[in-house]
Amino acid sequence: MTDLYFDDLKVGQVFESVGRTITNHDVLTYAGITGDNNEVHTNDEFAKNTPFKKRIAHGLLIVGIASGLTQRLGIFNRSAMAALDLQWTFKAPVVIGDTIHIRVTIENMRETSKGDRGIVTRRYDVLNQRDEVVQTGNFVVMMHKKPK
Repeated sequence: MTDLYFDDLKVGQVFESVGRTITNHDVLTYAGITGDNNEVHTNDEFAKNTPFKKRIAHGLLIVGIASGLTQRLGIFNRSAMAALDLQWTFKAPVVIGDTIHIRVTIENMRETSKGDRGIVTRRYDVLNQRDEVVQTGNFVVMMHKKPK
């Protein structure tokens, strides 16, 4: 798919990504990079005694992977200018072995005072392999209008 610009979008438009399986490597790499070594993410024996009964992925890891899945859509790669706001809710855990994908809905659009860009609110639903919403939120992005 080719890049979509502000002018190409309509409120209510929906895009869905391919799936991405969450691996043990993902979780341990994220723990190493961030220093977030909470045992619910890194210790099998500890996690057995939590409400989840097994290790879970870091919530912010999933937000990052959702961002990567957006990139894989191939429609905002050159048209997005800047992230402006992120409002996010964590609804259910993601465990190692879950396969997630995103559903992105264009929620709101407004032009800016400059004629070459607009502000787009994209609603994200992160779904697991059972189509359960595990995370949801709004990502507000400044986007280019089509080049003339």
